[in-house]
Amino acid sequence: MTLLALPDDWGRALAIVAHPDDLEFGASSAVARWTAAGKVVDYVLATRGEAGIDTIDPKQCGVIRSAEQRASARVVGVDRVTFLDYPDGMLTYSLELRRDLARAIRSHKPDVLVSLNYRAMFGHGSLNHADHRVIGEALLDATRDAANRWVFPELVAEGLEPWHGLRFAAFNASPAADHFVDVTDYLDSGIASLAAHRVYLENLSDDFDLVQFLRSNAEQVGMQAGVPLAVSFEVVSL
Repeated sequence: MTLLALPDDWGRALAIVAHPDDLEFGASSAVARWTAAGKVVDYVLATRGEAGIDTIDPKQCGVIRSAEQRASARVVGVDRVTFLDYPDGMLTYSLELRRDLARAIRSHKPDVLVSLNYRAMFGHGSLNHADHRVIGEALLDATRDAANRWVFPELVAEGLEPWHGLRFAAFNASPAADHFVDVTDYLDSGIASLAAHRVYLENLSDDFDLVQFLRSNAEQVGMQAGVPLAVSFEVVSL
């Protein structure tokens, strides 16, 4: 499939994912490009990734991974990182989750949303994480909730009026990707943002090479896009 360039005629994005590091395995290189161009990008994470390291107690792990996420975000020009404190590994599709995502959308008033692949599989044939699948489905439904004052009326009572300004949601690393962002000049920033998850990476397999991983993926997408290095997105119009 020929990839189209992701539209960049917008000013504010809200990235919503399940875990610390979800954005850094690809999308953060695009974030670096956007913030360098003066766009505002904020992060919202459903969990603190506290169940992500087998050798560290979840209470301690959540603190570590939250700090690493904030440091990682700063590398690519993101200052505002919010955690919703849902339990890692146990996200379920619920009205509560939809309401919290709608609240985030109304609060941040983004033009576009950014997230991670929510489909059952990744393109290389591995099963997607349950949390990724849940957050994507809930996020798409929350885009309509955010625009409807009669859904979750308690948000209006909080002073959050409906938000009708969303244009599209872009899901990184989807097997149904149809758009790309050229990150030829920004991959190094994306690599540095992933490297900021130091403790998490130290507990991955010994043969994981983050530079090779990000560069090889960007080269493959770049070949489809006709640029040296790129990251891919599936775009859903809103």
